[in-house]
Amino acid sequence: MRIDAHQHFWTLARGDYGWLTPELAPIYRDFGPGDLAPLLARHGIDRTILVQAAPTEAETGFLLDIAARTPSVAGVVGWCDFEAAAAPEAIARLSGNPLLVGLRPMVHDVADESWLARPALAPAFEAMVGHDLVFDALLRPQHIAALLTMLARHPTLAIVVDHAAKPDLASGEIANWRRGMSAVAAHPQVFCKLSGLVTEAGEDWKVETLRPVIAHLLAVFGPDRLIWGSDWPVVTLRVSYSRWFETATDLLADLTAAERDAVMGGNARRLYLSHRGRN
Repeated sequence: MRIDAHQHFWTLARGDYGWLTPELAPIYRDFGPGDLAPLLARHGIDRTILVQAAPTEAETGFLLDIAARTPSVAGVVGWCDFEAAAAPEAIARLSGNPLLVGLRPMVHDVADESWLARPALAPAFEAMVGHDLVFDALLRPQHIAALLTMLARHPTLAIVVDHAAKPDLASGEIANWRRGMSAVAAHPQVFCKLSGLVTEAGEDWKVETLRPVIAHLLAVFGPDRLIWGSDWPVVTLRVSYSRWFETATDLLADLTAAERDAVMGGNARRLYLSHRGRN
């Protein structure tokens, strides 16, 4: 099974996408299953993981409704307020929908770089463990230290780092990112998404711009903990869905067929679906 483990749908009229402004003209419109279906068919992608794009439970409900009527969507990564006193109850309620496979606070928009390390978030993380949900860590290199603190406190929480923690490919200054991701990868319950990289790479990016990042991720996580995702439609700020798919295929060309299959679907199925009884 080939799985796109990171894609979005949205309807602007919902009004809860604070980051999505007219300045982002290529993606400042509605996107739904009908827009994505031809791309999935073109590249032989069987299922997707639909990921939140607004920090509201209302949007999570909206995505779960889409998933319920869209066979290609295997699961939803939603949102809840991790800081709320009632977060464990909210997580229990949301997890009652079998299509919910994970949760994602928008960490990279939080002003406090140490937010993930706050002890007050522990009840929410423990509730995720109790309900077999994946924590999608949307962060930047400056948040890795807090992630490491959180990992030490919650060693059984399944985690995937979205967009490889957004290395600063535009400047090429990735030494701190390399050290941080090496430390994160030392925790065996952590996976990493190969997604969102071209958006960080700058307009003049080339495949070779990404190769050192992919090589490092393969070295520290191995092909059994890397997961491909498109980050569509955000990816179209830089390239087409097809161009990113082809670029990823090129970057993974030295893997065995079995390893490529794992990155392009098998690992996502194992993390999000199989051992949670979703699919």
